[in-house]
Amino acid sequence: MIELRNISKIFNPGTPGEKIVIENLNLRVEPGDFLTIIGSNGAGKTTLFNLISGSLAPSSGEILIKGRPVTFEPEYRRAAHMGRIFQDPLAGTASNMTLEDNMMITSKKGFKWPVISLNRSMKKRFRDQVQGLNMGLENRMKENVSSLSGGQRQALTLLMTVSSNPDILLLDEHTAALDPRNAAMVMDQTTRFVTRQKLTTLMVTHNMGHAIEFGNRLIMMDGGRIIIDVQGDEKKELTKEKLIQMFSDIKKQEFETDEVLLSD
Repeated sequence: MIELRNISKIFNPGTPGEKIVIENLNLRVEPGDFLTIIGSNGAGKTTLFNLISGSLAPSSGEILIKGRPVTFEPEYRRAAHMGRIFQDPLAGTASNMTLEDNMMITSKKGFKWPVISLNRSMKKRFRDQVQGLNMGLENRMKENVSSLSGGQRQALTLLMTVSSNPDILLLDEHTAALDPRNAAMVMDQTTRFVTRQKLTTLMVTHNMGHAIEFGNRLIMMDGGRIIIDVQGDEKKELTKEKLIQMFSDIKKQEFETDEVLLSD
């Protein structure tokens, strides 16, 4: 589904401020894989997502999506087949529009002409979809999204994203700004949608517990490289202690990223 071949990304090349953010990275993601991606700040996780989504072009290397070269294809073209959810719960919805209007915009993703008004069948379909969240939001379809809590908005963003039928789902620390209760709720919804629609999913997280618990494959990044890649039975048997020991064995230093170590 996704293949990165010898990808590097260098900011300000040839200047005193040159910075290598991704270095000669190779990654192959199979259809239906659910990858969790962990690493300290500056490891290159968000840059990796920016390269896959097309919001950044690599300095060198090749990117393929479903076997098709897309290395320099613009982001808006990839967006027709790719959904991305960010950390900020406010980023994925239009605050001054109603729930049903937000749903309408998502339903027309990739269409040339916008829909002027909602018809009865669309309203029913959107209400049924929102009812599936089991949050009572189906009774608030005429309310502006600004009236919802952060957890409700992120759950709605998730629903809208998967309703557009993407091939690939990029989750960029999508529970990091939520309290533990809402984070657990959004992760439950995430698991349900990913499983039901067999979505190829990549999830960046600072929560080591989430990285180990969810998905069929875990990668750890450091200094723009993938230093750990576990899947299958090895992933199922993974613990925080084992993961930290793997890091220490590879880097010959202690794992000291408090934000990751303290996340449950």
